Amino acid sequence: MIPLDSFFLDPGQPGTLQARIQALIARGILDGRFRPGDRLPSSRALARHLGISRITVTLAYTELVADDYLTARGRSGYYVSVNAPEPPAFSPGRPGPSSVDWPARLGPAIPSLGIEKPGDWPAYRFNFIYGQPDPTLFDSANWRLCAVMALGKRDFLALAADRYDQDDPDLVDIIARQTLPRRGILAGPDNILITLGAQNALWLAAQILAGPAVIEDPGYPSLRAILAARGGPVTALPVDAEGLDPALIPPGTRSVFTTASHQCPTSVTMPLARRQALLDRAEADDFLVIEDDYDFEMSFLKPPSPALKSLDRRGRVIHVGSFSKSIFPGLRLGWLVGPAPFIARARALRALALRHPPGHLQRTTAHFLTLGHYDALIRRMGRAYADRRRTLETELARHGLPVAGSGTSGGSSLWMRAPEGTDTARLAAGLAAQGVLIEPGHPFFAGPDAPRHFYRLAYSSIPAARIPEGVALIDRALATAARP
Repeated sequence: MIPLDSFFLDPGQPGTLQARIQALIARGILDGRFRPGDRLPSSRALARHLGISRITVTLAYTELVADDYLTARGRSGYYVSVNAPEPPAFSPGRPGPSSVDWPARLGPAIPSLGIEKPGDWPAYRFNFIYGQPDPTLFDSANWRLCAVMALGKRDFLALAADRYDQDDPDLVDIIARQTLPRRGILAGPDNILITLGAQNALWLAAQILAGPAVIEDPGYPSLRAILAARGGPVTALPVDAEGLDPALIPPGTRSVFTTASHQCPTSVTMPLARRQALLDRAEADDFLVIEDDYDFEMSFLKPPSPALKSLDRRGRVIHVGSFSKSIFPGLRLGWLVGPAPFIARARALRALALRHPPGHLQRTTAHFLTLGHYDALIRRMGRAYADRRRTLETELARHGLPVAGSGTSGGSSLWMRAPEGTDTARLAAGLAAQGVLIEPGHPFFAGPDAPRHFYRLAYSSIPAARIPEGVALIDRALATAARP
């Protein structure tokens, strides 16, 4: 019999007790410590040894029998199955020092994405970091049900089939019928491509569209890195209180990347007159506009402005959207909308890299949207975000902390300006030691002389009740930084 002291549960291991026991036994078999024919302790003895319920051990044993790791022999107990996976018959070798000149082999360096977020961000009490989800708002139960539906017999092909370069038709259909019309966009299947989030969509567009490009300054750091890795001239144009000014676009530009509805990171919205001027300039100078329409769902102050794509009558706008801010960022599902020739080229490029996003995720998301859970989630998030934003704006005003930019329709963050001379990277490091996370602003600017006194405060994952204390700590840190 395998001795009881071979079994212990790591308190830091994730998962339920049953899953952890299953993993413990499976790992022992895969490591070769538990061999075919070895008898396991009785469920009663193992439960007593681990200090847990006997039924938990029994359920774990039952699942391992179903997976043929174990076999049950009546009253005799449980044994390692003769059909259980066998450990490798060789010992992994230790690699010696490499003889490869890696810098010469790897070619040009890939630019950094520019933004770093601590992996343990949920552990910070005052988390003003951008783009992170709040698990208390997410509808885990219905997402789980939709995932189970996608695993059912009816949807098996959507889960398991290789669609080559195609997407889940149910997801494409619901995006075409429900999501895009809310942005004033009408599109058919030939105009839509599912991507691994908005960043993947921007990467595809950047690879396909050659020639000089224009980006916003400040702007999305990852887009700047994508275009730098692609190569070719890139001009960063300053944004003002109305976003990107079309009059500043230099002659010879072939593509303009913009966040017109919710500028990243200032949150300002491009007004209708300037949007029309941008489209007129695109037609006159023969360039394309790539519209990153992120965060439009969080329009809880007033209805969002129409997407640039909804005003496009000449097929010059490529629209990018994503579920990262509305469902959760780890989902990594987004979309490209554009003229059929562009989408066909993007589909071919995507197929070379990854064929298509995972079928199970696509079908689960389609169910989540079709059954109305997505709309309910957006309403719940909107109410929570509105409350948090009111609290944040009240506290910032009370402490006299200036807001440099804020979305007129909502969003999930405010763009802040510290006093001149403040280094917000140093400020952020000091605040992190007090449990406060803020986002320094300098990575959003292009060029070596980026201003260092801007920062971003997000309210997507911090409860409203913690905001006053968090803002007070920021105010205190700014006052300390200002002292000579």
